[in-house]
Amino acid sequence: MQKIIIKNGIVVDPITKTEIKRDIYIENGVMKDFSCKKTIEDVETLDVNGLVVLPGLIDMHVHLREPGFEYKENIKSGMEAAIAGGFTSICCMPNTNPPNDSKSVNSFLLNRAKSINLINLFTVGAISKDLNGSSLSNIGELKESGAVAISDDGNPVDDSSLMARALLYAKTFDLPVISHSEDIKLRGKGVMNEGVVSQRLGVVGIPAIAEEIAVARDVALAKYYDARLHIAHVSTKGSVNIIRQAKKEGVSLTCETCPHYFTLSEDSLLNYNTNAKMNPPLRTKEDVIAVKEALLDGTIDVIASDHAPHTEDEKDTTLNDAPFGIIGLQTSLPLTLKLYNEKKLTLTDVARLMSLNPAKILNLGNRGAIKNGFAGDITIVDINKKWTFTKDKIKSLSKNSPFINMDFVGLPLYVIVNANLINAN
Repeated sequence: MQKIIIKNGIVVDPITKTEIKRDIYIENGVMKDFSCKKTIEDVETLDVNGLVVLPGLIDMHVHLREPGFEYKENIKSGMEAAIAGGFTSICCMPNTNPPNDSKSVNSFLLNRAKSINLINLFTVGAISKDLNGSSLSNIGELKESGAVAISDDGNPVDDSSLMARALLYAKTFDLPVISHSEDIKLRGKGVMNEGVVSQRLGVVGIPAIAEEIAVARDVALAKYYDARLHIAHVSTKGSVNIIRQAKKEGVSLTCETCPHYFTLSEDSLLNYNTNAKMNPPLRTKEDVIAVKEALLDGTIDVIASDHAPHTEDEKDTTLNDAPFGIIGLQTSLPLTLKLYNEKKLTLTDVARLMSLNPAKILNLGNRGAIKNGFAGDITIVDINKKWTFTKDKIKSLSKNSPFINMDFVGLPLYVIVNANLINAN
C-alpha cells in the first residue's frame, strides 16, 4: 500500500495543539496536503469515524533482549507487543549479550529490524564498553552506524569522570546521554522502596536518596559542561524537584517517567508480588502525586515504558531473588489514557509526551506530529473501548506485568508505518 486516506478521524496534533475532525493523506510513507475535491487513484481509504488519530507513538526506552536473551524477548516479539500497544517506533537499550557497544552489534540490530519490517527500530548505544563503567565506547562509531543516543541503562555510570567525558563526547556528536541515575552503593541489596512497607515485609529497601543524589550529580555535570542530558525513569518527588529547578536555571535537560510510577505505589508489593518489583522501585503515594504533577506542568517530558521482559520462571521466586523489571509496551498508552479520563491530561498532552517530545529528544527527524511533510506514522485509538488486559492478550514472550486482569478504557486499533496499515488489536 503506497497511498492511504484516513477519513473522519479526530486528529490530534501536539504542535498546533489541536484536536480536529479531518482527513489525512499519506503517500509513500509521507503525510501530504489533501483536498477532498482531489481525485486520487489507487488509494486505500480507511474510515475511522469516532476514533482518535495520534502521531505514531514512540517508546524511547525498551529492552528487547536480543542478542543474548531471546528466551525473554526478541526483536520480532517486541515489535508485535509494541504494535498492540500502539507504537510505531521503539528504541532498544544496549544491555544485551553482547552489549550494544560497537558498530557490529548496532548494525546487527538495525539489519535484523529491517528484515522483520514491522515498525521503526532505533538503537541506543552503550556509554561504556561492556557496560562496565570503566572506559568509553566508541561513541562516534555508534553514531555513524545509526545509534540515536547512548546509555548504560541498568548499569548506572558510577565514575563521575567517565560520565563527564561521555557528556562531552556525546555533545560533539549531538547525541543525548540517557542516564540511569542511581547510586548503586546506596541501593545496596535493596529490592523495593525503603519505607514502611519494606519494614513490614522484612526486606531490604532502596532509599529515594539513591536516585536523587545521582540525579543531582548528573544534572550538575550537564550544567557545568553545557551538555545534553536525559534522565530515565524518574520515580521520586525529590528527583522531580531537582529537575524542575535545573530547568528553571536553563540546564539542557529532559527526562522521562513510566506509567507504573504514576499508577502504582509500594503498596503493590504487600503480597510479595514479584511482578511489581522494578528498578527504580515503586515509591510512596506522595511520590506518585509528584510524578503526576510533573507531567502536568512539563517538568517531565516523556512517558516511556521501560519494557523489561523476564520469564515466569525467573519471576516465580522470592522478592529477594526475582529480577527487577516489568513488561509495559501494551499497557503504556492505556495507563496514560487513565490520566486523560481523570481529566489530568488532554489528548494533545498524550501526543506530546508519547510522540513529539521523544522525537525531538532523539532527533528522529520529521516524526511526532501530524503535519505536511512528516513521516506518515499514525496511531489510531478507540478512546472509549473498554477491555481487560488478560494474560492471553500479551504479545511479549514474557508475562511479567502487575497489570494483568486490570480493566482499561482506550485501545489502539491500528498503526500505520511506512504506508503499511497494521491491525493492532
